[in-house]
Amino acid sequence: MGATKWSTAFGAAGLVLVAVAASATAQGQTPHARPAGRVVLTNTDNGRTVPASSGGDVEIRLTHSRERGFTYTWTAPESGNSAVLGHASDATYPSGDATTVFHAASAGTATVTAQRRCVPDPGSLCPLLVETWKVTIEVK
Repeated sequence: MGATKWSTAFGAAGLVLVAVAASATAQGQTPHARPAGRVVLTNTDNGRTVPASSGGDVEIRLTHSRERGFTYTWTAPESGNSAVLGHASDATYPSGDATTVFHAASAGTATVTAQRRCVPDPGSLCPLLVETWKVTIEVK
């Protein structure tokens, strides 16, 4: 294939890519972007009050920890007001991590909680302590 044919082929391919990107931008989306209105929370958000948009999602990703021979695992987060923050999906993993997605269904306030528990190594005993992770979600 001659140089002219190659440059024409690459030029046409480039125009197609530009057209796709322009179409996505015109529709209010950017390629490879997160869905609009998604809030992602982690272990460090404990105790916070967080705003969310009605119609959006709230994703919670809690990760286990290992301290002094103990592994601390999480339960799946739960919403205290399912009319405001409805359950969409959740998963707990053998490692002790937990992930939950809630859908912000209507305006209002919901408290989300999860519990952190100790899993001892063989031959060890855990402290009798359960820690609660808690956030308040204000949906507008």
